[in-house]
Parts: sequence; C-alpha cells; structure tokens
Amino acid sequence: MSEALSPAGLAEALRAAVLGLDFAATPDPFRGGAPVAEFPNLDLAVIAFPFGAAPVWADVLFSREFPAGVVADIPSDAASVRNVAYQADRRDDTGVSIAWQPGADWTRLRLEPLSGEGPHRFIAPYPASLLKLMVVVGVGVAVDAGVVRWEAPWTHAGRTRTVAAWCEDMIAISCNDSTTAMVALLHATRLLGIQRNVLHARFEALGLHTLRLDGTRPDGGWGNAAGAGVGRIQMTAWDTARLLWTLDPDAPAPLWRGGQPVLSPAARAQVFEFLRAQKLHHVLGRPGGATFAHKTGTTENYASDAGIVRGTSRHGRHYIVALLSSLGSRYAPGAAAGMTNERLAALGAAVDLVMTGWLEPGARR
Repeated sequence: MSEALSPAGLAEALRAAVLGLDFAATPDPFRGGAPVAEFPNLDLAVIAFPFGAAPVWADVLFSREFPAGVVADIPSDAASVRNVAYQADRRDDTGVSIAWQPGADWTRLRLEPLSGEGPHRFIAPYPASLLKLMVVVGVGVAVDAGVVRWEAPWTHAGRTRTVAAWCEDMIAISCNDSTTAMVALLHATRLLGIQRNVLHARFEALGLHTLRLDGTRPDGGWGNAAGAGVGRIQMTAWDTARLLWTLDPDAPAPLWRGGQPVLSPAARAQVFEFLRAQKLHHVLGRPGGATFAHKTGTTENYASDAGIVRGTSRHGRHYIVALLSSLGSRYAPGAAAGMTNERLAALGAAVDLVMTGWLEPGARR
C-alpha cells in the first residue's frame, strides 16, 4: 500500500475485508443449512498506532438494514460514534434472543436505546464472554481503591483462591465459575450493586457509554437466568476498543475528553498480563509473528473478540481490534459448541494483513 494510513482508507479496507468474505452465504442450521435469511450483525473497530505517527482508527458496522456496511462517524478526538443509534439486544420471557431467530420481524421489535442518536439503527449483539473484560477492569478498579489485593484470598462456592488466580482463569480460559466469583467480589466491594452501579458510572465518566454491566446479583449471577445477560450486559466494538486503548501500556494517551487511563499503571499491567495469557483463539484467530492480548466470547447466537496486537519489532504492528457479531456457535461447522463460523477467523487474518501492510517496516507496497 503506497498511500498514507488514514481513517477513510482504513474504514474502506475493513469494509472490503468484510464484504470479501461473503457473510451473507453463511449456512444457518436453523434453516436446514441454507444461507442466513438476513445479513448478520457485525461491528468491527480498529485503532492503529503507527510508529512515530498519530493513531488512526475506523469502525464499520453491518446488519440486515445496511448489508453494504456503514462507516462510523468518529470525531477527530476519538470520542463517541455520531451517526449510529445503538439499541440494546433483548430476549423474550423464555430466554431466547429474539432478534436473531429466522423470521424475526425487525419492524416490530421494541428495543431499548443504548447510546447515540444517529440515523443508522444498530442492534448491539450481546458480547458473550467478552463481558469478562469489563469484570476484570472492575477488579482492577477495586485493587486501585485499596479494597482488595490481587494476592488476597477470595472464597466462592466453597473454593478459595487468590483474586489474581480467579481473574486469570476468567480471562485465559473464560471460566464462568471464576466470572461468578469475581462478580460476587465486585458486589462485596460495592462496585456493583442492585441500586448503585459504580463501575457503570465509571465507564460513563470515561465516555464509554455503550459499556454496560447491569442486572448482576450479589451472589455473582450474571447470565440470563440471573436476570442479567442478554439485554442487560452490552458492549460495542468502538467503546471496547477505546477501553483497551486505556489499558494498552504502549499506546499514547487517549485523546477524547474523559479518556484517561481507567487503572493505575500497576493494575493496568496486571490486566494486560491476563489478556496476554489467553488460551482461546477461535474467533479472530492468532496473528502470525505477533502477540495478541485479547478476550473472546461465544454463545449459540454471538461471537466476539477484542484485544491488542503487537509485532515482534518495536517499529512493527501495534493495533487494537474489536469485533462483536451475531455469528455464534450456531454457525460453526457442525454447530460445534464453543466454536464459531470460519469466516470470523478469516476476517481476523484479513484485518491483520491490512495492518501488516500499513504498519510493518518494509511491508508497504
């Protein structure tokens, strides 16, 4: 690539990467293996940190209402998206995520506003286990407040482990029991609460208005059965990418108003190490010749992945990528539990190829 990296160029490259993978042809076992009836929801954001230059970012969104993609209008200070009205996902009384069922009539959906007032409606898919990124940040906030220590023991469901050990398993192997233990810890430290959600307020103060960890219980319940889960816990790619920006120890200071580091350097370093210990790479894959400090998420209807990519050279690749989608294990070959559609890993590889071309010395054409 001979042209300089620009937001418009990056957005077009991301949009082309998505469209080149023909997500509309994804087989849906709920339709007997026929292609999906409607284009899936995909929310893809990238923040690039070219060596010796200012950060460059882009966010592209796709849904049945705009299958050719919409480029997010993001101001020059990397603040909130301006042209998208995000709406919260929802489920029915039986726990079914209704927006993603065959035959779902979106003209009749009654959805809760999440953030933004732009002309393009986007139903933000449930983040699945990517939500654990918000939980571990909350634990870091509690550590910084002095109400807990990483090495302190914490007992939950008859098991006693250090807070750090619970967190590492929550992130590295996406352990749900560890997540329950840490949600209970956040309630005990009053960062989460039935009446007052301090962590949610912290995200709002940082300008991350679509990060929402609501409906959790003091016993640690955080899923649909607990009254949280789909519709109560939300993330979007752009705000997730910006949260990671505040956690990236090698990134320049965030630019948007309120975009200050959410954690102290010590707590940030610990959270970053949890992300670097990631054992699951089944969504966006694992870039070659780079580290990928990230968190994945998968349920039947949802797949997500977000993290920080660093090349082996100080002058090489350095970027953040975040993806949230409505393409969960239901769309995996053979509908394999815990896996995702292979197009998502191909998308991760396509994004990394784009970033390699722009960010690695000697790779530009």
